[in-house]
Amino acid sequence: MSGVRRPLVAGNWKMHKTAAEAAVWCDAFAPLVDGAAAEIAVCPPFTALDAVAAGLGATQAWVAAQNVSEHEAGAHTGEVSAAMIAAAGARGAIVGHSERRAMGETDTVVAARTRRLLDHGLTPIVCVGESLAQREAGQTEAWLTVQVRASLAEVAPEESALVVVAYEPIWAIGTGRTATPEIAQAAIAHVRAVLAERLHADAMRILYGGSVTPDNAADLMAQQDVDGALVGGASLQPEGFAAIVRASA
Repeated sequence: MSGVRRPLVAGNWKMHKTAAEAAVWCDAFAPLVDGAAAEIAVCPPFTALDAVAAGLGATQAWVAAQNVSEHEAGAHTGEVSAAMIAAAGARGAIVGHSERRAMGETDTVVAARTRRLLDHGLTPIVCVGESLAQREAGQTEAWLTVQVRASLAEVAPEESALVVVAYEPIWAIGTGRTATPEIAQAAIAHVRAVLAERLHADAMRILYGGSVTPDNAADLMAQQDVDGALVGGASLQPEGFAAIVRASA
């Protein structure tokens, strides 16, 4: 991990926890990370954003949504805007998660949502990653090149440090199958090289996501280009997530 970029550990709760359950989680988690060196982001469902923002307000952790609309406002039933998540206490949002892409979210939509977040002073966590079939066919680098270029197409060079990228191999998400530290480093180094074509890549944090646990987190985050982790299931338990945060040091 570069000494220039402060590590970031983000927890994506996916569709788990009511606001009341989130408040209990925050009460347990906050004392476990007091003084932690890493930056921490917690990504609850929309309905728990304000509860988590309140529960973590006295810590160095910040809150991010799991998605955001590319639209500013209007007749978009079921969508939630950047202004709305900001009003609920969020300071950023995940965009382009593979579970969203599987439902039809395109690189163009991801780019528009990234732009919308930046326009509102919010931090995008932009996800990219290949499928098992693509990796086995030797297409990982080609796929990542296209995804990275397209998904960050609307980011200006001077905004580079405001954007976080998360490399999540789809074959490792929620499967218990984790990329080795060497696989993660090679893929993330490639992502950084693609970013460097147009942006200030050395200033950009790139996270690894995909079955991160307290047992493998330290080895993954020790890699030169890995600046932290986007954690799924392991973030649902405050003790386990806190252990991953501590591992980032």
